[in-house]
Amino acid sequence: MRSWYFRLLQPFSTLRGFVFCVILASALVVFLGVTLAASLLYEDIMRRQAAQTSQNIAEQTFNSMFEVMRRGWDREELERFVEATKSAHEDSPFDLEIYRGALVAELYGHITQPQMDRPIQNAFADGEQSVTYDDNITRRIYPMTARAECLACHTNAQVGDVLGVIDIQHDMNPVASEARRGYVVLFVIVSLVMLFAAGLVSSLAAERVKRALDQFRARLSSVNTVKDFRTLDVSDVDLSFDELNHAFGDINALAQRLKNVAVDKDILEFEIRLLSKFIITSDVVRDWREFIKDLLIEINTIIDAHTLMTIFQVEDEGYELEIFWYREPTKGDRQLLERIVSRQLEQNPHFQEDVAIVRITHHSVEHNGDIDSQAITISPEEIELETKSLLLEAPRIGGVVGIGVQSEIAKDPIRHIVIDGILSTLLNLVGSVKAIYKYTCDLEFYATRDPLTSLHNQRVFKDLLHYEVGRANRHKESFSLLMLDVDNFKLVNDRYGHAFGDQFLQAFGKALSNAVRPGDFLARYGGDEFTVILPDAGASQAYSVAQRIARELSELVLMAPDGSPVRATTSVGIAVYPEHAEDPKDLFLLADNMMYKAKRQGKNCLALPEEDEVAAIYREVGEKNQMVLNALEEGRIVPYFQPIVDVNSGETHIHELLMRIEQDGRIVPAGEFIDIAESIGVIHRMDYMLIEKAFKQIHVQGYTGTLFINLSPRSLIIGEFINRIHQLALDYEIDPKRIVFELTERETVSNLQLLEKFVLDLKMQGFNFAIDDFGSGYSSFHYLKQFPIDVIKIEGEFIRNMLNDDKYLAFVKSIVTLAKSLKVETIAEFIEDEAVMNAVREQGIDYGQGYHLGRPAPDFLI
Repeated sequence: MRSWYFRLLQPFSTLRGFVFCVILASALVVFLGVTLAASLLYEDIMRRQAAQTSQNIAEQTFNSMFEVMRRGWDREELERFVEATKSAHEDSPFDLEIYRGALVAELYGHITQPQMDRPIQNAFADGEQSVTYDDNITRRIYPMTARAECLACHTNAQVGDVLGVIDIQHDMNPVASEARRGYVVLFVIVSLVMLFAAGLVSSLAAERVKRALDQFRARLSSVNTVKDFRTLDVSDVDLSFDELNHAFGDINALAQRLKNVAVDKDILEFEIRLLSKFIITSDVVRDWREFIKDLLIEINTIIDAHTLMTIFQVEDEGYELEIFWYREPTKGDRQLLERIVSRQLEQNPHFQEDVAIVRITHHSVEHNGDIDSQAITISPEEIELETKSLLLEAPRIGGVVGIGVQSEIAKDPIRHIVIDGILSTLLNLVGSVKAIYKYTCDLEFYATRDPLTSLHNQRVFKDLLHYEVGRANRHKESFSLLMLDVDNFKLVNDRYGHAFGDQFLQAFGKALSNAVRPGDFLARYGGDEFTVILPDAGASQAYSVAQRIARELSELVLMAPDGSPVRATTSVGIAVYPEHAEDPKDLFLLADNMMYKAKRQGKNCLALPEEDEVAAIYREVGEKNQMVLNALEEGRIVPYFQPIVDVNSGETHIHELLMRIEQDGRIVPAGEFIDIAESIGVIHRMDYMLIEKAFKQIHVQGYTGTLFINLSPRSLIIGEFINRIHQLALDYEIDPKRIVFELTERETVSNLQLLEKFVLDLKMQGFNFAIDDFGSGYSSFHYLKQFPIDVIKIEGEFIRNMLNDDKYLAFVKSIVTLAKSLKVETIAEFIEDEAVMNAVREQGIDYGQGYHLGRPAPDFLI
């Protein structure tokens, strides 16, 4: 069906066919229109003539009948007269019939009339004559009305009564058929003449245009490249018709304009190939140097690009330059390029003054045998003339990437524009890949390492402790755990300041790393506490290692800002698996208690648990368990509220809800019972009681601000927890938007799917969410991407140390930049003095929290 349709339209696809069909169709339409009008006019005239003729016949017949009746003819004579009249019209196209009415039938009762149709009956009823046209038959019904002379015979009639009607029918079909045959013959003759004329005219017109188009086509066939296109001139082509010449002139003008923007096909194909590689994946980020080498090979398929460079800042040391060479350079070329790049960097206002390139690395692309990889020499002009660079400005991660190409592309401005755009995109990609690589490496490092000492952090320590317990259990082996605390560190911090305290901890961590064995695992647990896992070590071996650590640390001496020496000593607690405990938490608890025992013994001591001490520690843990259960049973879970201050206005409209236990008139902080509450499985009940009391406090005190609530991961698995929280908000008339639940990544990473459902369900109820301790774990950024987060609380360790360590400051800047781009508010924790507060304000952080701004209290600060 579709092919038939296209075959039908095929004549219109050529100029000759189109002109021929248009001329022929136009002529036929005109001829048919004229013929149809003439035919209709002719038939109308025929009908009028037939009607007039029937009128004359009817009147003549009636007058004749009237005359014979006046002569006194009897009925038989009248019948003969009627028959004679009808016979006279048998050879004509008119049929005549005479019908008598009821008055005549009454006079001549023995005469019966044939059944009359409705037009005849109507004529008898109203006495009016009528003319009808049906299927080319004209019919006239003429009534014969009584005159005064007729009353002599028709005594029962009156003047004007209808005594009869004359029915005259004229059949025009023979004449119409003959006329149609004449029209058909005329149509055939005229169509043949028109067909010949249309073919002749279309052939002449098409031939004139075809000659000009063949000339134009011959010139186009010689265009194979953009260069050929620029020499193309078709201004002298004549299409023989002014309209076509005007249109072709516009096409020629367009071609002239296209010459200025035409781009080689190979450049476009190169751009497509290159763009297909512009997808940043984890493999690209991991092997970014190989990725750049592949790009350099791809670039050289279209232009001669000698080098591709990346320049990134390395902390405050200077800049790291990596140069990728397409072919192996000579030593002179390397030195020449280094000098030129260094001079360009010095002239760039984006670069810091007095900061030089501290490290230069050269890479050469490995070629296959079909590519000449021999060393080449590049002139300074080639390097200077065409070098493109791009500055990437991102907090502490930004850098510069550049590419050096030959000056050949400058000869063609259009080619130069296209290549320039490609290179800009390429440089953005390379810069992004390098930045992401560096940012990912930093992120992975700080997710597992302590930024101050570069030792493993608490999160990794806990994971490895669980792993070591499982490993030792499978292999029926033992291992030891050391818990170390720096003696008198608070005095060092208070006397010499936090900056010196950080230096002291860095030196302590470095000395500790030198004191342990290569297979031992060392971590900074937090503050001035450190842990060491000693695989395959029993009590005696652990004690020997602890003695060596204490001895070597005692030799550490730092000079304080006032010039006085400061020595480092440590108190060490030891616990052995499985001798002292088989559970990671219990093992850590014993080591921690032994560390405090060593401090009680005078510091700079070692402590191993004895049998009665193990029992006493477990008994103490049992007492704490009982304390938690009793507090829960007696409702002694009390809310405390710590203010969160707007760093710009100083106003307090946000508080964080904290849990406390009231015990014998003393307020027990959460750090003394949270782990126990989680271990015995009652933390969700404590959370619920705490939130209910906090909501009641909001209602009683009339607090209209926002409340941040920390939730334990155990609460997430309680199915009715969400509904109960929502019901509490309804009971105390609290808008869910005023409640912000804090999620701590390092505690909930193992319950990601459950956490996602929990967050989305509460979000549907109208509650908001914040990430607590953002930056403490690698998955924090995953949470920010996956969950509808409203607020970021920056890890307090970064805030507290950002004035003394550029790494902390760099991380804070990165987090703030990320939050602003995502339109997420930020809160800085651990603000302990005015200097940190000012730094927080300078970094653009929205809110602050810490003892300098307000300590936890049982009431809201209004």
